[in-house]
Amino acid sequence: MSRSSSFIIVGAGVVGRLLAARLRKRNWSVVVYDENGPDGRGSCTWVGAGMLSPYCERVASEPIITELGLRGCERWPADLAELGADVYLRRNGSLVVAHPRDALELERLRNRVIERALPPEAMREAGPDEIGALEPELSGRFTRGLYFPQEGHLDNRELLAELGRVMERLGVETRYHQRVEVIEPGQIRADHVVERADWIVDCRGLGAREDDPRLRGVRGEIAMVEAPEVHLSRPVRLMHPRYSIYVVPRRDQRYLIGATQIESEDAGPVTVRSALELLSAAYTLHSGFAEARVVELASSCRPAYPDNLPRLVARPGLLRINGLYRHGFLLAPVLVDAAITYLERGDRDPAMAALWEVHS
Repeated sequence: MSRSSSFIIVGAGVVGRLLAARLRKRNWSVVVYDENGPDGRGSCTWVGAGMLSPYCERVASEPIITELGLRGCERWPADLAELGADVYLRRNGSLVVAHPRDALELERLRNRVIERALPPEAMREAGPDEIGALEPELSGRFTRGLYFPQEGHLDNRELLAELGRVMERLGVETRYHQRVEVIEPGQIRADHVVERADWIVDCRGLGAREDDPRLRGVRGEIAMVEAPEVHLSRPVRLMHPRYSIYVVPRRDQRYLIGATQIESEDAGPVTVRSALELLSAAYTLHSGFAEARVVELASSCRPAYPDNLPRLVARPGLLRINGLYRHGFLLAPVLVDAAITYLERGDRDPAMAALWEVHS
């Protein structure tokens, strides 16, 4: 690829912003379009939990997600350091617990993870003493859990904001609040004006469904609370037969409470039922959530392909990166690595062959 190569990236979620920053760091010309504003509100990245949980996700994903997710966990600290981005990021593991009546759900998770050839050091069973040592405020509340010491989490909104500042500092041209009407190899049309570049990279998520009807939306819902009486240091998942929730720490005694995915393309506000389930489950995890202040209830639809695997779809002058499903933060650095390697040299990682579609 020539040193004069130029890029237009459409979509400023986590993949679009990270790709723009890393391309610009290599001195390429980069323009980013997004129909949302600079803060990223309106994208599914805005509503994400930011969990880096390659092993916990094995229960509902293919082995390739775990393999690439482990690489993603390792890449985030290096990428953020390279870009000079200050983001809340922790690698102190994740804990999964269940109430005694739901012990079967915990056992099912354990068995499914073991069935998928988990390395022995990646998961260990935690009795009441270790649960208390890991999270003192859960001491005496649970008798059995699973601990995944290599997992982590980051603050998704801090990440969006910091990557936005990095893009500005590096000189990425940003065109927010602009909807791209047409995407074609080597050109886009926005506000009835045609813009050209050597490469167009489509990172629009569900916004790309007109061009790729295989995509579907998977609803996710969260509650953000301020809980001064709660002091958890890592993501904690609470297993339940009907729904499982996770509680993810943020700065300043804030916690994100989320649930597993809902097979629905409804992008409307959080329902009363969902809010009650999220908040009551958090309360059964830790009674300190009773006095927490609800800061926000939010929902979004994440893009997924039928097999729930992401795709890199390439043809000369156009690359689409989509279908990150519930693994956006886990896989973003790896997919950006793959995209840059392809854009620079035309090479593809053999370990990711199942994710590529290349057309002439």
